[in-house]
Amino acid sequence: MSFLKRLFGVGKKPGSYAYRMEQAKQLHGQAIQYVTERVDGNEDIIGRGGSLAIHEDTFIVDSSGDRLFVCEIKHLDASWLMSGNGVIIRGPNLLDGGRERVITVHFVYHRK
Repeated sequence: MSFLKRLFGVGKKPGSYAYRMEQAKQLHGQAIQYVTERVDGNEDIIGRGGSLAIHEDTFIVDSSGDRLFVCEIKHLDASWLMSGNGVIIRGPNLLDGGRERVITVHFVYHRK
């Protein structure tokens, strides 16, 4: 990202396909420490280990040897945690027939 884009906030419009694709590309290849989902007010761990990936036009979360979440990139919404060590992913899960799902993915810490 160029200096002027960071300084003035000029860039891709949030909610556009290009913006969502850019978010997905930033997440592609991230190693997962664990994945949680809030159910009935409780934060449950639904997977450990794994990675995030892009395949054609879909975003995939693989954890604990299972595919937990598959969503078309045009419907994907990703928000970084304030700590920077994870992301909240929201979208229709194609594995559940398009039911809206919100999961939190925590990354493995790697010193850069």
